[in-house]
Amino acid sequence: MQIPFVKMQGAGNDFIVVNNLELKMSTAALSDLAKGACRPRLSLGADAVMAVDEAQNGGNFRMRFFNADGSEAEMCGNGARCIARYAYEKKLAPENMVIETLAGKVLAQRLSQRSYKVQLNPVTKFLVKEFEGKIVYYVELGNPAIPHLVMPMSDLAKKDLDDLRELAQKLRYWDELPKGANVNFYDRKDEVVVRTYERGVEDFTLACGTGSASVAYVVKQVEKITENPIALTVLGGKLAVEVQAEQLFLTGAATWIAEGNLSEEAL
Repeated sequence: MQIPFVKMQGAGNDFIVVNNLELKMSTAALSDLAKGACRPRLSLGADAVMAVDEAQNGGNFRMRFFNADGSEAEMCGNGARCIARYAYEKKLAPENMVIETLAGKVLAQRLSQRSYKVQLNPVTKFLVKEFEGKIVYYVELGNPAIPHLVMPMSDLAKKDLDDLRELAQKLRYWDELPKGANVNFYDRKDEVVVRTYERGVEDFTLACGTGSASVAYVVKQVEKITENPIALTVLGGKLAVEVQAEQLFLTGAATWIAEGNLSEEAL
């Protein structure tokens, strides 16, 4: 069996995108596809597999998102931009579209060939907590929620990720959080620098759209930053997040890397 795919990336988050309107793969099969195809060097390698599927609630299509470990996630901001471009280029949706996700509907807009803007799931919970004597902010987006922890970290741009990994893993599996959480460290000096440890990938990634948006929300609430949209620097490049009360708008590039067919041998 040959599986048509497009490889895409948004701010360094890379994805394998498939059209499940045609493939008709089950949830279990999509999970297995992610576990096989996302392996670096042994297959295509990616952070996740995304599938365009039938809309169920009036949207243009449904976004299915499977992490590299095969788990299905609620939503992904960088992924939403990429799948929006995929849907537009494949004539599955117009320039302004509604994407259904497990966390709710996401509005997406084509700004140019590579630039897309998405209205993320809104902030539904914001808490100030303490972990091992350090302040940490808990942010949920959408319902069911995408959970994020946001922690200030001085001189973040200079820190080696290996030095942050143990703390990130403790926070990711914090027993106060039943679903765990994505973990975002940030530092604000001349710019807002973000590093994200993602559930499902179980490591730091080059970017996380909903993580960056959660950081922007925290910076807006806690540090009373007036800049809007807020520019963020992630390992994979630049993102911009506009904060309007609990509404978050993420803008950035959606890059089309390659298109082809995945063989069974790669799985």
